[in-house]
Amino acid sequence: MFKISKICLGAVALSFMFVSTVVYAGEIRIGITMRMVSENGQKYGQMMMDEIDIINKAGGINGNKIVATLMNDECKSDKGVANANKLVSQKKVHLVIGSSCSSVTLPIVAVTAKAKVPQIVPHSTNAKITKLGSDWVFRVPVSGRFYAGVNAKYVGENIGKRIAYICAADAASQNDCQAMQGQMRSQHGAEPVYVAEVQEKEVDFRTHMQKIKTSNVDGIMIAALAETMARALIQSYEAGMDESVRRIGSSSASNAPVPKIAGDAAKNVFFAAAYAAADKRPIARLFNEMVRERYGIHAPDHDFSQAYDLIRIVEIALNNAKLQLTGSSLADDRIAIRNAIAGIRNYQGLASG
Repeated sequence: MFKISKICLGAVALSFMFVSTVVYAGEIRIGITMRMVSENGQKYGQMMMDEIDIINKAGGINGNKIVATLMNDECKSDKGVANANKLVSQKKVHLVIGSSCSSVTLPIVAVTAKAKVPQIVPHSTNAKITKLGSDWVFRVPVSGRFYAGVNAKYVGENIGKRIAYICAADAASQNDCQAMQGQMRSQHGAEPVYVAEVQEKEVDFRTHMQKIKTSNVDGIMIAALAETMARALIQSYEAGMDESVRRIGSSSASNAPVPKIAGDAAKNVFFAAAYAAADKRPIARLFNEMVRERYGIHAPDHDFSQAYDLIRIVEIALNNAKLQLTGSSLADDRIAIRNAIAGIRNYQGLASG
């Protein structure tokens, strides 16, 4: 017993001798608010924190440490605004990242604009976010209006023009539904056959599906968050509509909970997204392998890829920004970070476009 203790103590002493301590010149404070109510949501946040930790272990940003605060807004606008106010006023962050849900991101834009704090968005697609006139907000994901153009072109040319719409109440889904209907009109002269406005977390679509079934449609567009979309897909088949009625998803159809919950009902769903796990580029293969090994996700969706790209963009911007990081330089440092983000050009990341 004495021998083992002696060896262990020796090993501890050696470990202290060889541990290198990183001494940082200053700290760059980042606040993150996201929807983390699902397993995937938690892993998006964890991945960003892990990537920040890797940057710090490599010496930080020009010798400065990133200090990140991660908060869960649960896709609720009041919590998102409360988180943003806390991060801006109490934590005195240099940069806000968030949120996942457009309905949360939209009111946060007013908070960051008033406080003059740069904000970069990881997942929200509602076109209004960058149309609000704020000089402080940037977005990594593709705007919903571009998805609508791509979707409408494919649908009108390959699926048909008689389309029914299930539109959930969250801001992203509302934007997706309206933009898709607008694009179908402008590209193909097609009016909606049926439109159903449902709650963000709707659980019963049976009445709508029965009405759609009798309307002789070519396809159903379901614009909703992942869990809601999955339920709607299942109930569309339970209503007796076979695969001849094509299911069309908003970009959240790429999220892992959709096939996990919907099972076979997720087969042959058409959607457009910013990333596909089937991407054969070397950068995509390395990313897929990293996500599998770290987080146990075998087919990472575009919310994973966009969160990863966001951290890479932030890293570039922070390295380029001329930061003072003193007690009196917060306002100037926030401006420097905003200008550095705005100055990034030709970033090549996981998004294939």
